[in-house]
Amino acid sequence: MKLVVGLGNPGHKYVATRHNVGFQAVDLVARALETVIDRPFLRSLVGQGVYHGEKIILAKPQTYMNLSGEAVIRLLQWYKLDPPDLVVIYDDLDLEPGRLRIRDRGGAGGHRGVASIIRMLGAADFVRVRVGIGRPSARGPEVVDWVLGRPLPDEARAIDRALQVVPEVVWELVDGGVTAAMNKFNRREPV
Repeated sequence: MKLVVGLGNPGHKYVATRHNVGFQAVDLVARALETVIDRPFLRSLVGQGVYHGEKIILAKPQTYMNLSGEAVIRLLQWYKLDPPDLVVIYDDLDLEPGRLRIRDRGGAGGHRGVASIIRMLGAADFVRVRVGIGRPSARGPEVVDWVLGRPLPDEARAIDRALQVVPEVVWELVDGGVTAAMNKFNRREPV
C-alpha cells in the first residue's frame, strides 16, 4: 500500500496557484485510477484506487501547507504505514517550471509543508516528487506572493505538462521502486 499526498492549501482562492501543484498532481493520479479525492478523513480529503494490485491512498491535507505534517502523520498511523510507504508531491522553487525531480530522502529544502512532515514523522526517508515552479526574479514579487500567485501562461503550460507525467511516476514507484523512478524521470528534460 502507498499513501500519495499532494501538498497545497484548501479553499477556492488557492486552486490554481503555484503552491497547489501537489493537489493538482494527486487529482490527475485519481483521474487515472478512475476515482476521486472527496472524502473528509483525518484532516484531509482522501480517495483510493488500485494499481497493479497495490492499494493507493490519495490525500490532500486540509490543514494548510505549513501544517501538512499534522494530517500526514494521522493518515500514516491510521493505515499502519511507515515513512517509506509515503509519496509526497509538492512545488519546488529551485526547479524550473516543467521539471520533475524524485528523491527518496533529504531535507525540506526550505519548503514549509515538507518541513512540517519531517518534524511530525521524526524521519525524512519518504519519497518526494518535486514539481518545478521556478523562482521569482530579483526584481519580482516576494517568494510568498510568488508561490501563492498564479503562473504566467508559459509557466502554466510547462507546469501542466510536468503534472501530466505524475501518474506515470506513481506507476513506476509502485512497479519498479524509487530508484527505477529516479533513473527514468530525473534525467528527463522539462516537458
